[in-house]
Order: sequence, then structure tokens, then C-alpha cells
Amino acid sequence: MSEAQPEVLLGKLTRREFRQRMAGGELKACIIPVGALEQHLEHLAMEHDWRSVNHIAQAVAERLRPNVLIAQGLIAGVSEHHMRHHGTLSLRPGSFLSVLGDMIESMARAGFEHILVLNGHGGNTAPCRGVWDQYQRQAQANVHFLPYWEVLNEDDARELLVGGHTLPTDLPGHAQEFETAFALAAFAENVRTGMWTDQPDPKPAMATADVGREFIERIVTRVTTYLDDMLAGRRVAPIPPYFP
Repeated sequence: MSEAQPEVLLGKLTRREFRQRMAGGELKACIIPVGALEQHLEHLAMEHDWRSVNHIAQAVAERLRPNVLIAQGLIAGVSEHHMRHHGTLSLRPGSFLSVLGDMIESMARAGFEHILVLNGHGGNTAPCRGVWDQYQRQAQANVHFLPYWEVLNEDDARELLVGGHTLPTDLPGHAQEFETAFALAAFAENVRTGMWTDQPDPKPAMATADVGREFIERIVTRVTTYLDDMLAGRRVAPIPPYFP
């Protein structure tokens, strides 16, 4: 029987286990995934953004095991633009940023010098980038914000997408070919393929699991490199100075 691998989810650890791994120098970086719980047209489950970003975070942490831990704690995001479709959960930007800031501070106080906020929802991007220097000052750590799809480029879109090659309209898009392919590859139970015909846009129906798997592999590989560069000191976010 093989020895169990070190846990990558913070919530699965006891306080003793966390304390021992941190004190021993094993834990070096923390991923804080953020996403959304919102409508994804007629064919994708509402959890898509949250589940997809956690899928990437888990794979990255496993590749960098045992040095990386995932701190889950914020499932909803800034989704006011989807609220006409009932069932969407939306946080006001101030509420979202306040909770995220508290999570970053919690991980910095726990001893993490490298913190990657991995984003899975486009609506979170502008609010986060607007205040990011405040988080860096408060944490006094190497704190980065990365929407996971930003490691992809026009060449990836041109090579893999059948229905369109425009960034960001088609990559990542919203419940279009890219996100549907991702879901087919990673959690196919969240895709209602019978609903494709009830939508005017044909692009979701062009998605395939094979394309989704290729996208996921490229994303995981590149996010892993991004975080590894943080750990090695090759990617350091300068902490903005305080005014004298």
C-alpha cells in the first residue's frame, strides 16, 4: 500500500498538521481560489466558475506538492451583471473585496510569503486589480492575482477553438465553447447537452472533451510555472511603498 500524499487542501488539515508542516518549512505558497456561483446559460451548472478554478488549483498544488496549500473560503463573486437570471449569487464589490482581503491577511499571518489568488470569474477581475496594491501593503508578502485563462494566448485560441478566435470574447467567453469544453473534460455531469438546441448561439455545441483536456493541460502547466517562479524568486510583486 503506497504512502498517502501530503494534503493540498487547507480545510482537510488539523491545526497540528498545519502547524507542523509550516514550522518544518514544507509549506511555502498558498493558492486562494475565487470564482462565482451564477447562471451559465441553459446548459452549464451554476457552479462552473468555482469548480473550474478549483480544478486548476488542485492540479497545480498536486504538481508542486508538498509546498503548496489551497485555501478555499469564498465561493460567490461579483456577478451583478447576471442577476436578471434568478439563482445567481452576487456579492457587492465591497463585500467581495473585504472578505478576500481578510483571507489574504489570514494566510499572511499564518506565515505564507507567497500567495496566489487564482481567479475563475471575469467579474472579479476589475475590482481586484483596482485595489491590489492595498492587499500587497497589508500582507507584506509576494501576493499575485491571476485569472487562470490569462496564461492562454491568441495562438491557443486559434489552434483549439472551432467557433471563434477572439480574446476575450471567445476565450474565455461565458458558457461558450471554451468553458463548455472545460466542463466536458473535467466534470461532464455539469453539462446538459440536451439544452444546446434551446440557445441561439451555436458555439457551446462545438465544444469537445478532447479540446477541454488540452486547454486544461496547458493552463495547469503554465499556472504551475507561474507559481514555481514565485517560489523561486523569479516572479516577485514589488510591495508598494508607504508615503513618507
